[in-house]
Amino acid sequence: MKIVVLDGQGVNPGDISWNRIEELGELTVYPRTAPEEVLQHVGDAEIALTNKTVFDANIIAQLKNTKYIGVLATGYNVVDTKAARERGIVVTNIPAYSTDSVAQMVFAHLLNVSNHVEHYAEETRNGVWSRCPDFCYWNKPLFELAGKTLGIVGLGNIGMKVAQIAQAFGMNVLAYTSKTPDQLPEGIRKTTLDGLFGASDVVSLHCPLTDTTRELMNNISIEKMRDGAILINTGRGPLVNEADVADALASGKLGAYCADVLSCEPPSPSNPLVGAPHAFITPHVAWATLEARLRLMDIAVNNIKSFLEGSPTNVVN
Repeated sequence: MKIVVLDGQGVNPGDISWNRIEELGELTVYPRTAPEEVLQHVGDAEIALTNKTVFDANIIAQLKNTKYIGVLATGYNVVDTKAARERGIVVTNIPAYSTDSVAQMVFAHLLNVSNHVEHYAEETRNGVWSRCPDFCYWNKPLFELAGKTLGIVGLGNIGMKVAQIAQAFGMNVLAYTSKTPDQLPEGIRKTTLDGLFGASDVVSLHCPLTDTTRELMNNISIEKMRDGAILINTGRGPLVNEADVADALASGKLGAYCADVLSCEPPSPSNPLVGAPHAFITPHVAWATLEARLRLMDIAVNNIKSFLEGSPTNVVN
């Protein structure tokens, strides 16, 4: 059984062992695979593992011996699942491995905005506090999360974890969700999308990217938000219209935009959010804690074992 990993660097830059997958077959790991190299790198392997390397219909039609494509991520839009199904190729993903890590990043961003930790640490390094005539120094406003309202768009695993953490901070939690009110834990109130925008001090996006949610946040929806509200996106970059968000930051309509994702990754230097005021962009690393990647590897191994045993799990096609 030949197994190939097409872009191992992103998932495992060297701090995790591939040994458990190697035990399941003859393993080849490529750090990266360019689009024109996919067919060459897959070769006659029965199992192909990908994180972001694309398997479109054209590539899938030319695969020689592949029976299984394992996506080393939760989102599986990099694979044309319909084309794979028509070729009899099983496609699986890795669900719910990064819930704690992504929720943690949401609050890393939010606490950065509320407490300006990086800013004040840098001010101290530069001697500003040392030159201050008072025992304390601040030049940016600080605010508590307690009593503020967090609106969550999409209440899946990550959205629910974010809600729990928000409640621990003493925040009020609103949710736009397909869940019925009786399915929601105590303290989470279901509302309409417009109601959420109008009542929230912070809006956090945790919905999937679909035709309905693409550019959900645009100049029309942002105008419905409270002046100075904070928008957080750790879901998918195209959930927002980036030019409209940049404009809202420049005008002060949005107090901050905190994101771990952009519409094109890595971003072009001309992306309007790269240099936008009060935009705090991290390079798609919310999922990348060691603990989350170890869980990812555990699930990937189990997915392959289940496939080899004839009972595949986490199948998405």
